[in-house]
Amino acid sequence: MDTSLWGVFLTVVIAHFLALLSPGPDFVLIVKSAVKHGDKKSMGVAAGIASANAVYISLCLIGVGAILASSVTLLMIMKILGGLFLIYLAIQAIRGKKSDYQILVLSGTSQTQIQTTWAREFTTGFISGILNPKNLLFYLSLFTVVLTEEVGMVFKICLGVWMTALVFAWDIFIIYVLSMPKVRRQFASYSYYIDKVTGVILAGIGFSIVKSAVIMTASKI
Repeated sequence: MDTSLWGVFLTVVIAHFLALLSPGPDFVLIVKSAVKHGDKKSMGVAAGIASANAVYISLCLIGVGAILASSVTLLMIMKILGGLFLIYLAIQAIRGKKSDYQILVLSGTSQTQIQTTWAREFTTGFISGILNPKNLLFYLSLFTVVLTEEVGMVFKICLGVWMTALVFAWDIFIIYVLSMPKVRRQFASYSYYIDKVTGVILAGIGFSIVKSAVIMTASKI
């Protein structure tokens, strides 16, 4: 790899990692799932989020991302659907009864009465990621700046694989930390309240997204 490609690689890696450090709906979902369901099933959310990122990375690399991003109507629809989905998840979290979390408090493990599956968590993570237009716009803007025509497709594909793997690895790291016995015992006592707080945060993000989409749509009329 020549010097110029190393520069491109480092630029993308640093920008991408800094974006991962910024808490958003995906981060909230990871925390919510890890605290509520433990590490194994929570990996489904991580895999779903990474897969959604992989889709957008692929679309941007082949040029379709620019077409999607240029459609104001499509972006508005994605925003509204994404916001409503987050609100739906928030309602599910807020409606949970305290008794549902009792076994989690007593055992300090993930054997909660609120059952889920890896596939269900994957679907939740994927839908959340794919309906977040910020993911598409981030990758599109990043690739537009650093990936010029001189950069070969093989390098672009390798970069896309790296970024997808980094998203998954970062989410798995968060799950691992929250699933450590000592940390988990601390979180178990507050799992009910953590779920409510994450629910409120998701609701706030969802309402904010829907509101911005509605305002933007109204301004176009």
